Amino acid sequence: MLPNAELRQQQLQTAGDFMLKALEWFITHAVLLPSILSARNMDSSEGKFGASAADNAGESPVAVEESFFSTLDIFLFSLIVGFAIYWFFFRKKKVEIPDYKTIQPQVPTIRETSFIEKMKKTGKNIVVFYGSQTGTAEEFANRLSKDAQRYGMRGMTTDPEEYDMSELNRLTEVENSLAIFCMATYGEGDPTDNAQDFYDWMQETDLDLAGVKYAVFGLGNKTYEHFNAMGKYVNKRLEQLGAERIFELGLGDDDGNLEEDFIMWREQFWPAVCEYFGVEATGDDSSIRQYELVVHNDINMNKVYTGEMGRLKAYESQKPPYDAKNPFLASVTVNRKLNKGGERHLMHLELDITGSKIRYESGDHVAVFPTNDLTIVSEIGKILNADLDVIFSLKNLDEESNKKHPFPCPTTYRTALSHYLDITNPPRTNVLYELAQYASDPKEQEVLRKMASSSPEGKSQYLKWVVEDRRNILAILEDLQSLRPPIDHLCELLPRLQARYYSIASSSKVHTDSVHICAVVVEYMSKAGRINRGVATTWLHNKIPTDNDHKPIVPMYVRKSQFRLPYKPSTPILMIGPGTGIAPFVGFIQERAWLKQQGKEVGETVLYYGCRHQNEDYLYQEELEQYQKAGVLTQLNVAFSRDQAEKVYVQHLLKKNKEHVWNLIQKEGAHIYICGDAKNMARDVQNMFYTIVSELGEMTHEQAVDYVKKLMTKGRYSSDVWS
Repeated sequence: MLPNAELRQQQLQTAGDFMLKALEWFITHAVLLPSILSARNMDSSEGKFGASAADNAGESPVAVEESFFSTLDIFLFSLIVGFAIYWFFFRKKKVEIPDYKTIQPQVPTIRETSFIEKMKKTGKNIVVFYGSQTGTAEEFANRLSKDAQRYGMRGMTTDPEEYDMSELNRLTEVENSLAIFCMATYGEGDPTDNAQDFYDWMQETDLDLAGVKYAVFGLGNKTYEHFNAMGKYVNKRLEQLGAERIFELGLGDDDGNLEEDFIMWREQFWPAVCEYFGVEATGDDSSIRQYELVVHNDINMNKVYTGEMGRLKAYESQKPPYDAKNPFLASVTVNRKLNKGGERHLMHLELDITGSKIRYESGDHVAVFPTNDLTIVSEIGKILNADLDVIFSLKNLDEESNKKHPFPCPTTYRTALSHYLDITNPPRTNVLYELAQYASDPKEQEVLRKMASSSPEGKSQYLKWVVEDRRNILAILEDLQSLRPPIDHLCELLPRLQARYYSIASSSKVHTDSVHICAVVVEYMSKAGRINRGVATTWLHNKIPTDNDHKPIVPMYVRKSQFRLPYKPSTPILMIGPGTGIAPFVGFIQERAWLKQQGKEVGETVLYYGCRHQNEDYLYQEELEQYQKAGVLTQLNVAFSRDQAEKVYVQHLLKKNKEHVWNLIQKEGAHIYICGDAKNMARDVQNMFYTIVSELGEMTHEQAVDYVKKLMTKGRYSSDVWS
């Protein structure tokens, strides 16, 4: 196709050529045609006119020519030529419009956002909302929803992110209705990702919830500063808005026994519900399945999930943005051992995110989606005598439920056990209860039912035999040889395999197209005598690039964090991170070095790091010493806990340098950052800060605690810890 200007020029040139040729023809024929016509007239007029022709014979040819083509003839001829040029070259031709078939517009499927209308439509009177980050709160919510049927009520599990929570006041329209909230606390007292909008709404709303009945069970960890903050907030806020709490707030502690805390609360909760609403338990303790099995014998393989988290074939055609339901396939470009010796394996990995449009800041987390040990998967299939390559779906029996399947379906049992289900953690009591019916040995069936009960003996046996011995589902199937459940029901009962989160060990200012991970491979001997391995770290350990340029793939995405460097580079920072807790500080130091190269004024950058032995597990030693030599790292304090008779930890070095620490905090306005183990290290470090503040600030212990809490409120004391 020619551009319009070129086409126009070509048309004009063609028209010009035509006019020149027409003019040439006209001149030639204007001279010759009269002579020819004159001769013809003379021949014909000899017989007719005789003397008249003889009289005119003496006139010149030119005179005859002038008389034949008058000015009017020339004008008319030019007009004809001009019209012909216009007709063929400049006339706008009628554009033919193709006869398109009328396409009926597809009506988009409107997602139901009214949980009230859904409850009315499906006859449900209990709605269980969950705020879940790792899947446990969602699992508890499902169990409560399932329980409702045993107590003569009908429940539904609901993600607050998917519904309009401002309709909560309409719950009074449903007879004998009750809202239950299973709310986990994430990080430093924050809501989970799926409960963030609900939390924001709760803070802003003044909705009158009079007449609404509710109960709350919170999931938290006492090693964190803000234990169960989300559960406590929802419980208090609902009461402030006028709702009626029908049972006491439940507080589960993951540092202790979260499962036992939930069971104890649940055992007292349902009798209270029955008493309040005047209903009786049905006494039906039989297994209630939520999904039905569908086997696909003849299916197009392009419609079968092979490990994707959300969209089918998402790994074959990657499309941003990338998140928990659409991870990016990053290639592993570096996987090197960090420690020089010792029994453990500490590793540094680099994930290439080129072209993904993924952006991250120092302090963010990278989430990776691991694959289970394929040996364990095969052993489960072998014990259950199941063909793992059968393509199947688990279809929700509640057709109105938004959750059609427990994991992406259709898929194979092998894919489900490899990518979608948690097969390495000890199963919870509800799983044991459901599995008990498949034990052919009455004694083994009784053992399972007892461990699933709320009796003191059963709780003690579950705690020792399952939790403390770290028995996963394969170990239980091996030790209870008459227990052989259908593999589809097992897949229904097992919880989802969750993403693993790591503090990013790099700065995007320096490493724009890569995300770095620092991790230790988890491997230990259980009390039952089995070797247990960490799912993600074992999987990552084997992601080694080869010499032939083969780069293994890791599904990942970046989760934003509040663990941030100060806005002003001139603000001093105090970092405490032993072991792999150094990860985010590697990124912090890289960024401070980059800022210094840009000519920015960079404040004091102080690191307190700890490891076992200087010659074994001093991570990033060369890099840290180079940063110190360059003046980026103004202080490098390292505690080698086991290089001497008396153990030395980071908190001891803080005490040793207490004057400098206090000066940084009180006079220089330093920001404090702590990363690592929450149960021991973070608590000990925080207690040391209480001591330093109390001693050098001349305060009581209570005043010192209040001082540190104010630092937290102002964003000057941040923790990135795990239990």
